[in-house]
Amino acid sequence: MLAVFLKTLPFFLIIGLGWAAGRRRFFTEEATAYLTRFVFYFALSAMLFRFSANLSLGDVLDWSLIGAYLTATLTVYVFATLVALARKVPAAEAAFEAQCAVIGNIGFLGLPMLGLLMGERAIIGIMQMLAVDLIFFSSLIVIIITATREGRITARTLGNVLMGLVENPMIVAIVLGLAWSGLGIPVPTPMEEFLTLLGAAATPGALFAIGASLATKSAVRLEVAGWISFLKLVVHPGAVAIAALWLFDVPRQMAAVMIAAASLPVAGNVYILAAHYGVAPQRVSASILISTALSVVTVSLVLSWVLLW
Repeated sequence: MLAVFLKTLPFFLIIGLGWAAGRRRFFTEEATAYLTRFVFYFALSAMLFRFSANLSLGDVLDWSLIGAYLTATLTVYVFATLVALARKVPAAEAAFEAQCAVIGNIGFLGLPMLGLLMGERAIIGIMQMLAVDLIFFSSLIVIIITATREGRITARTLGNVLMGLVENPMIVAIVLGLAWSGLGIPVPTPMEEFLTLLGAAATPGALFAIGASLATKSAVRLEVAGWISFLKLVVHPGAVAIAALWLFDVPRQMAAVMIAAASLPVAGNVYILAAHYGVAPQRVSASILISTALSVVTVSLVLSWVLLW
């Protein structure tokens, strides 16, 4: 446990450094937004394209992994929704609580950290989980919010969902990388070195951006945020472990990657959606803040377990 904690500590120290910079206003909200944009559109996209370009579609599509992750995540999503509705929470707010319970920081924290700690092969599993989050659950929350507000789903709503997927640079990078791989053309050395250099900025940039963005988050409704954090940090990885190891018989090494990725704290993009729609942004903000703080310990515990396999 101590050895793993010491391995993960540098990653969380960079998050802490970003938080301190944001808290002291040395790094403003505008600066954080631009850093996030750089990481999202350039650094992480370069990392994903470079990795995808050296894979085949068969390497990426593991239906047992996708089935296990989708089954476990949807189960926790429904459970979190039912608990929220039982507390007489409006449907839109219940949907965001469920979104917080299952959508972890796979892109900004999982890709760089688990890629380094568990090897590049871990990125294959993380990419598939990321695709499920982006394609299924990000679309689901938009559809639910629209349905609760307008009482129906229109072609315009589905068009907006589709455009959101097409414009997502992570999805675009993966698709273009696999397309390049499908052509059977080796990546030229200058291009490979360019992508490697740009992709290397993803790890420190993403971690610093996470911390700086947390500096603006507030911890209110602590009991609800604590419950959501428990679902995300404990229940979600537990459900993924059961689905991967017993229901879908995913190979243990890839199951380890799935469980570690599922143990990550609530993703920051959930707050962006909550703020955009004006649905429980303070509750989502507190869940991100608390789950990230607690994950310093919980992620180390999960990694200590799965790295023994």
